[in-house]
Amino acid sequence: MDLTQGTLEEKRARAKKVMLWFGIISLIMTFAGWTSAFIVSSSRPDWLSDFVIPTAFIISTVLIIVSSVTLFLAKKALQKGNRQATTVLLLVTFGLGVAFVYNQFVGFSEIIQAGYNFTGPTSNITMSYVYVIALMHVLHVVVGLICLLVVIYNHFKHKYNATKMLGFELASTFWHFVDVLWVYLFLFLYFFR
Repeated sequence: MDLTQGTLEEKRARAKKVMLWFGIISLIMTFAGWTSAFIVSSSRPDWLSDFVIPTAFIISTVLIIVSSVTLFLAKKALQKGNRQATTVLLLVTFGLGVAFVYNQFVGFSEIIQAGYNFTGPTSNITMSYVYVIALMHVLHVVVGLICLLVVIYNHFKHKYNATKMLGFELASTFWHFVDVLWVYLFLFLYFFR
């Protein structure tokens, strides 16, 4: 398909999708760099190999997976013209996203209660990596929540329908990406110590 073909609206939609994917690829490279640094640093003599993943991170993982399912169902409901189901599912997705962020901070508290701080005399390089990786992911989830708020607002303004849903699709793609990213990060931190 020739990317220069089509109406101006089609070209703009393609450009926005490509820009989103460039952003996602740069995020993938960033998190790949941090997880690679984690692996390289694990050979240090002061590396913790027996740290326990906070229970709240496990809860967060379940919440983020369920949020992807509810957003997927919201898109399907919109495609079928079911505005009420779309509204409910969008609001549930947003609530699950907020619960994810909350549980991440509960997880940070669990780490601190275990005696590890981000900086200072009780800090440890291992837990500093965990903090940085998880906190940077939380920041991207917050961006996803802002995108969801925009989608919810536009949905209430009747800007989306079965044939016109670019903003919904872009936000959905980003949300699913941060969800898959967290599952990868969780599994990485759980299995690679």
